[in-house]
Amino acid sequence: MISTALAQLHALADPAKAAEALAYHKTPRSYLGIPVPAIEPLVADWRATATLDARLQLAADLWDSNIHEARVAAAKLLTQARIRPDEAAWALIASWVPQFDAWALADHASIAGQKRLVANPTRLDRVETWLTSETMWVRRAALVMTLPWTKQNFPSDQDRAIRDRVLGWCVTLAPDRDWFIQKAIAWWLRDLSKHDATRAAQWLTEHGDKLKTFARKEAAKYL
Repeated sequence: MISTALAQLHALADPAKAAEALAYHKTPRSYLGIPVPAIEPLVADWRATATLDARLQLAADLWDSNIHEARVAAAKLLTQARIRPDEAAWALIASWVPQFDAWALADHASIAGQKRLVANPTRLDRVETWLTSETMWVRRAALVMTLPWTKQNFPSDQDRAIRDRVLGWCVTLAPDRDWFIQKAIAWWLRDLSKHDATRAAQWLTEHGDKLKTFARKEAAKYL
């Protein structure tokens, strides 16, 4: 299946756009120059015609190709609220995290990871271990994958506890001077402020001085 999938992707390649993508992402790997909206119909067809096991194998093979657009497709193959059973899907997504090296692929894979965390929040125990990684992208993934907990207007007691847990992770990461980490904290707080302005404002009052100025302003954008 992987050979057919890669052939379909290569058929859409645009060398000029590929060169632009390499310059934009600044991460050395193969680029085909295919926009995400053109990848999505292929993924939809693969998902519709493959068993779960075949989809998991295809996602693994697409990721291992190290082609940018193939990795996007791999993540999108597993971006689905309902996957049953989903232990293998979560294990595959988590195995990609140490390989993150650019924001776009990290975000596509993290969106797939969000679905699996919402399906089984006990997986947050594993995510919490990423906070101490030497790799910035791994630390950042802990915040991007937990963004669904910023979005409830009426969180359950469990969801409120998870929200507070991740806000604790934001405290842990706040002294990190990396721009992407600061941006991720600001992103978390900004999204939270749309649904729980009081809690976001409380965090900023207590810990905002630990953030860089741009991140503090971004976090407070809607307050």
